[in-house]
Amino acid sequence: MASDESSVTITHRTVELNTGVHLHVAEAGPASGAPTVLLLHGFPELWYTWRHQMRALAAAGYRAVAPDMRGYGGSDAPPSSEQYTALHVVGDLVALIDSLGEKQVFVVAHDWGAIIAWNLCLLRPDRVKALVALSVVFTPRSPARRPVDGLKGLYGDEYYICRIQEHGAIEAEFARLGTEQVLRKFFAYRTPGPLFIPYSGWGSPDDEVPLPSWITEEDIKYYTTQFDKTGFTGGLNYYRALNETWELTSPWTGAEIKVPTKFVVGDLDLTYHTPGIQDFIHKGGLKKFVPLLDEVVVMKDVGHFINEEKPEEVGALIISFIQKFK
Repeated sequence: MASDESSVTITHRTVELNTGVHLHVAEAGPASGAPTVLLLHGFPELWYTWRHQMRALAAAGYRAVAPDMRGYGGSDAPPSSEQYTALHVVGDLVALIDSLGEKQVFVVAHDWGAIIAWNLCLLRPDRVKALVALSVVFTPRSPARRPVDGLKGLYGDEYYICRIQEHGAIEAEFARLGTEQVLRKFFAYRTPGPLFIPYSGWGSPDDEVPLPSWITEEDIKYYTTQFDKTGFTGGLNYYRALNETWELTSPWTGAEIKVPTKFVVGDLDLTYHTPGIQDFIHKGGLKKFVPLLDEVVVMKDVGHFINEEKPEEVGALIISFIQKFK
């Protein structure tokens, strides 16, 4: 960490949105007069996943804003999975941008945050100056098949997204394992291929799951404390709303993302090994649907949690891109 980054303070507050949802928001950098960068986390993460990039952005003169997304951490968690469609969560983000007094922001997003960010750019491109998407690429809506049905056909019932669909079942499995063990298993996953959670059990609570070098015991303790308070249901509900989002977004079938974009992925990321995805990314498919795509960066020997595994490199990639839009 550079010396000017080490002096950056991250502050916290709760924002009441006009959607009726309260979001916990972490902020760093100038409170006004600076370009705003909105950082969106995925599963099973929190604002905390951006702690390194927030300091780098603030030191570079940007206002970094990282919410706990609805369902996570200190933010409200509506009880029904039907309240986690892309339209609901994009509504939160538009309301948050309004509350910040901004017409447009830069958006940096990872995992489920990236899925929501692509939808923000699809539905409200006027609110986004530029996007840096990490790990999860834009997937054009297929009118032929609902997404969960497609995944079930591709991978079977024990594929993790399919397992999550049954309310309560996966929560019970996570409770059996314990919060910290679940988090360790997700963060340690580096297999460049699909993740399965067998009906017979996702291992034992007593299994040793060493942490990767990029996450400390202090980090895992913070995540564990937060998920112990909230449980995992809020985050799981994003997966459970996939088919409903598909139904609601039918008017945008075939629509392009008309926002300047950089896409960054690790070559060991499970998402990068979805059948057909590398051809889509590198042989013109992504550029067709994201015509303002500036660059695709594939980071070598890097897994899914790219912004935590390579914090300085990812921070530099973000800043070098958004600096083009002064």
